[in-house]
Amino acid sequence: MPRALKVNYCVEPDAVALAAHAARHFVEMVQEAVAARGRARIAISGGSTPKAAFALLGDAGQPWRARMPWERLEIFWVDERCVPPDHEDSNYRMTCEALLDHAPLRPEQIHRMEGELEPEAAAARYESELRNTFRLEGAETPCFDLVALGMGPDGHTASLFPHSAALNELGRLCVANHVQNKDAWRITLTWPVINQARSVFFLVGGADKAAILKEVFTGPRDVERLPSQLIRPASGILTLILDRAAAAQLPATDAEGRGFLERVE
Repeated sequence: MPRALKVNYCVEPDAVALAAHAARHFVEMVQEAVAARGRARIAISGGSTPKAAFALLGDAGQPWRARMPWERLEIFWVDERCVPPDHEDSNYRMTCEALLDHAPLRPEQIHRMEGELEPEAAAARYESELRNTFRLEGAETPCFDLVALGMGPDGHTASLFPHSAALNELGRLCVANHVQNKDAWRITLTWPVINQARSVFFLVGGADKAAILKEVFTGPRDVERLPSQLIRPASGILTLILDRAAAAQLPATDAEGRGFLERVE
């Protein structure tokens, strides 16, 4: 039976407003999880767009830092490049510089992917970390309170790249994925794990993303070429936080900058 996906999107005028909206969304979702379950487990992505939001969360002069219940938060990663943690390309390093070095978090609250290890070993270790932290048994899947995703101009999300092996992985929680056109290895959560989260959102900015956003959310299904189409949360709701340039080819929003799409597949 076809299943509907409700896509709610919010459009901000520029990159500054986009970062502020994302920071607010992080705080609100963490607060909601803590109120409901006493803690919040979130998985974050790299890139320049989330970096700006992380910088706001880590800035003592901003309201978001004071509102975040840091002591109840655990941070995981959606994906990582196969580089050491101090490498300029490391998602972990970016997050440290923008947020972790400034936030009142204990080491045990931070669960990084060990990109310096051999790719398969790093993926296996992170899967063990997830199983132990979430106390999973058998084929159970972790349920993150929030997963934050980006989207590349080629339609990839996390490190789920077009025509890569990880697109076909259904059983594992975390895998090593070789990216052919970059001739590089990545570590990534699998899409069934992402879809199991209580809340999932894409944070996307820039005119170079406008065409791919339109194709992913209004075009025909082609997950091998457009892996972002694999993201269909079990809740049936997906949130997009966009700037005006990225949202330029989506249906027009209302006066408050909000839009809605529905995909049935």
